[in-house]
Amino acid sequence: MEVITAYAILKVVWWILLGVLFAGLAIMVGMDMGVGTILRFVGRTDDERRVALNIIGPHWDGNQVWFILGGGAIFAAWPTIYATAFSGLYVVMLLLLWSMIVRPLGFEYRSKLPTPGWRNVWDWTLFISGFLPMLVYGAAFGNVMVGFPFHYSLQGTAVSVYTGSFITLFNPFAVLMGLLSVSLSVYMGAAMLMGRSAGAMKERARTLVTIAGPVALVLFTIGGIWVAMMKGFTFNGPVDPNMPANPTIGLPIVQESGAWLHNFKSVPILWILPLLTYAAVVIGFFAARADHFQLTWWSGAVAWIGVLGTVGAATFPFLMPSYTDPAHSLTVWNSGSSETTLWWMLGWSLVFTPAILAYTSWCFWVMRGKVSAEHVKADEHAY
Repeated sequence: MEVITAYAILKVVWWILLGVLFAGLAIMVGMDMGVGTILRFVGRTDDERRVALNIIGPHWDGNQVWFILGGGAIFAAWPTIYATAFSGLYVVMLLLLWSMIVRPLGFEYRSKLPTPGWRNVWDWTLFISGFLPMLVYGAAFGNVMVGFPFHYSLQGTAVSVYTGSFITLFNPFAVLMGLLSVSLSVYMGAAMLMGRSAGAMKERARTLVTIAGPVALVLFTIGGIWVAMMKGFTFNGPVDPNMPANPTIGLPIVQESGAWLHNFKSVPILWILPLLTYAAVVIGFFAARADHFQLTWWSGAVAWIGVLGTVGAATFPFLMPSYTDPAHSLTVWNSGSSETTLWWMLGWSLVFTPAILAYTSWCFWVMRGKVSAEHVKADEHAY
């Protein structure tokens, strides 16, 4: 029996922290992108669209910190994952990057000219830069469950070899997960607009919340049934949790139908995660109908945590499984940084993560309240 060392525990701690960062990204960045996705639908006039943009205007760029933290954590804590993903998935990464580059341009340039044509172009730019990143975000988790087409060349220096294509990454299950991500993003964006706008725009946002939530629940249910039948990944032999980061050491991994449910069967309390998603969406639905903004918003956040927690619980300890050569799959055990690196990162994370949470909470508290068209027109610095 292997003795669990501090190094193995650190790997698990960083797997949990990575999940926290992904949840923060989904909730905060997803909320802003959700507003961009529904901008043309919830805002029927130019004034209403400006109100929507100015509701998230003080926060959207600050929320990008979660995106940076997520990428930085993968780079530092899981360098093998970072290198393998970016070398094989670079087309998708560039697509994501380009869509996010035009996003700040949409905020900054939209109101520079008063012509409808100019503003319509930037409205659709904001739609694309809101919808596409969240679709890719969800598809990424879908591909974690399906697996990736890569292996490592063992001739000389170990180099990851990606054998798939751009289309491979948008397989049916990945698209399903992508649409689930978009629907939760729309929920969060609509919940934010519901709480900080008024009149007809508020009612349209509230209606979108009551649509997006059930849609997300249906997609989540379909995904769960699909996962129960798909081939997941599992170990068919002993694995040393204390092993160094070396993906070329072949692991005893096989694919089996229903393998992603093994952790739930072994630890039944994990079923609370998908149940949390159902409860949160149902509560959020009725909270929106009753016009309780705070409960609606927090229910959406909990739903995100439930979805990501369910995926994480199902796939642990796999991070980037390979279906072309399962033995080269990247797991929590064989793709982390050194113990010293993980200790240093943990120390700094314990300092800065609470600071970011406190600062973000303070910003939302200070800039709370309704945003009106009159307020936007009177402010020369408004979007």
